[in-house]
Amino acid sequence: MTAVTSYWNRLSIPSRVLLVAVPAVLVLGAIATVALVLILPPLVDFLAANEDLVRFVLAATVIIVITIPTAFVIIYLELKVIARMNLRVGPDRVGPWGTAQSLAHGFKFLSKEDYTPRGVDVPIFTMAPVAVFLATIMSLLVIPFAPGLVAQDFNIALLYFFAIGGLNIVGLMMAGWASFNKYSLIGALRAAAQAISYEIPLTLSVVGVIILAGTMSLSSIVEQQAGSFLDWNLWKQPLALIIFFIAATAEANRTPLDMTEADQELVAGFATEYSGMRYGFFFFAEYVNVFVVSAMLVVLFFGGWNAPFDWPFPVAIALDPASLGLGLLFAGALVPVIGTLVLALPFWLGSSRISALQALVLGFILFNVLAVTAAFGWAFISVDWVAGLVWMMAKTYVFVFIFVQMRATFPRVRVDQLMGFAWKWLLPAALLNIFVTAIAVSLTANR
Repeated sequence: MTAVTSYWNRLSIPSRVLLVAVPAVLVLGAIATVALVLILPPLVDFLAANEDLVRFVLAATVIIVITIPTAFVIIYLELKVIARMNLRVGPDRVGPWGTAQSLAHGFKFLSKEDYTPRGVDVPIFTMAPVAVFLATIMSLLVIPFAPGLVAQDFNIALLYFFAIGGLNIVGLMMAGWASFNKYSLIGALRAAAQAISYEIPLTLSVVGVIILAGTMSLSSIVEQQAGSFLDWNLWKQPLALIIFFIAATAEANRTPLDMTEADQELVAGFATEYSGMRYGFFFFAEYVNVFVVSAMLVVLFFGGWNAPFDWPFPVAIALDPASLGLGLLFAGALVPVIGTLVLALPFWLGSSRISALQALVLGFILFNVLAVTAAFGWAFISVDWVAGLVWMMAKTYVFVFIFVQMRATFPRVRVDQLMGFAWKWLLPAALLNIFVTAIAVSLTANR
């Protein structure tokens, strides 16, 4: 033992690391090999036999993961847009141009104490933000973002969307009732009243679209709007679009129809007693809900993933990397090196203040930017779902921008005006739109 200790003490630090790391890697490699041989075949057989389960788990994971950057982007957009409209700079410290400010807000919520006041109904108080968040997440499951890029497409997808979206109000009522606070209860009651008032015209506004499409499948509705922007339901159902937009603003609790939280009147409405991450969940769900509502507007009235003109053009790039065989390996190793050297040369020769190492770094960055741009351009032209996803996201964020702009533009309406507008104007207009659409379809079918 003394000889071993003496030998260990004479070794340098790199030698000690190698002496420990090499056996450890060999042992772990052996264990991993045995595990793969014994576990991998049964696992592959299980996944192949349960394709629906695998698809569900994958789709649910992707849906939950994409909500995080979606909320952060909308928060940053709201901070910047409202600041610019008020002639302010907005966030410009955390990250380049303040792009990491949303992350700072997220960490702030995580760092705050998650306090539960005395007297509240603890189980319901705890589950309320989860219910609100899950209702928003589950609404994303049926939205088609591109051809074949939808978590679950079935014939009653539109009915499912409205049914699941209604559960959002259940979570708000849970939060207000369980908080044992009069401001929270008033905010929850306003949320329930607003939901009852605006869900009826919201649902009825899409009946005209259903009559024209003959289906409640969202993918089928998008496919029937293919062609140019003249084929979109925007021109066939203009009144339905107006009704849906106004009612969706109320359903998403956005200004000027944000009676449920009305900060200046009710402190924070239903969320008065919440703090920490549970408080953050409510507003995280609200920002995701803005994206969901905007995406549904695009799907129903603005062609979904379809381009506003006949796209793609009759251009195809025949690129099959697998046909290169071993040449693909050499190309993958040599092209980045040669491209970096070629792009670094102008920087090195153009300025005496740039060293060779700095020029190589700049050339490497520029090469990667060009490579990513070229790969994206090829995918946009050659892969249908990539082009569809780009058009869908571009149109969706146009409406996200409109919702953000409305917050800095319009004053909040009174609660009696809010309720009266839904029952006296939106509901009759939605019924009128249904009757006119049905009559037009009947007259067209008889010809």
